[in-house]
Amino acid sequence: METIIFEVKDRVAYMTLNRPEKLNAINNAMIGDLFDSFQEIKSNPDIWVAVVTGAGRAFSTGHDLVMGREEPEPASDAKPRGNTDNLYHFISTVYKPVIAAINGYALAQGGGLALLSDIRIAAENAQFGWPQVKRGIASMSGPTILASMIPLGSAFKFLFTGEFCDAHEAHRIGLVQEVVGEGKAAERAEEMARGIIENCAPLAVRSIKEAAMTGRSFPDFKERLENASKVNKQMAGSEDSVEGLKAFAEKRKPVFKGR
Repeated sequence: METIIFEVKDRVAYMTLNRPEKLNAINNAMIGDLFDSFQEIKSNPDIWVAVVTGAGRAFSTGHDLVMGREEPEPASDAKPRGNTDNLYHFISTVYKPVIAAINGYALAQGGGLALLSDIRIAAENAQFGWPQVKRGIASMSGPTILASMIPLGSAFKFLFTGEFCDAHEAHRIGLVQEVVGEGKAAERAEEMARGIIENCAPLAVRSIKEAAMTGRSFPDFKERLENASKVNKQMAGSEDSVEGLKAFAEKRKPVFKGR
């Protein structure tokens, strides 16, 4: 991959946005690399959890606004492999835990990518923002993702003014789940990923995420319950569910295999 460092170690996928000289601004090549990375996370049975972060001083400052203008992209990057709305939708279908380690700026499209992660760990120097209105352009992730996660008035405050939000304010309004010291976000994200792998059955975790994500499309509570029941039945009788109950009865730690 041109723009992302991707590696798998002991069932954790590590995905690092790697355009530090551009504050990990998202160009056409990175859109394609993000598709490839999340496809691998989704389809590889050896991946149980993913950690996403950015190299250097930022998580990502969003869409590369100078792409093809001040600094033209290589010819191979002339056409994106996919587009932003398809990428956002695809990420929402990856039913494995994704933890974001957010250092520095997470802006616009970069903020959207962070919010599409399931758990967000922010360093104290992290800043979130959707400053598109200051550039004369609109936003996709702001009205579709941010506005569904926090009160609409709070979302509009950021979207209408373009003002940034620091890590502690982001934690207060629920955009991030933990704030850690500067330079410590990746370490804490890995610690959390390892805890999930060591203590939790991967099929159960995936079922919970799938039920939560797909359940959002049902406005009726009864339909959401029926949807969760349907998802749960898919893993009923799995080796891991048998092992988990057996280990509980035998008062020992279960050994989960992801099947």
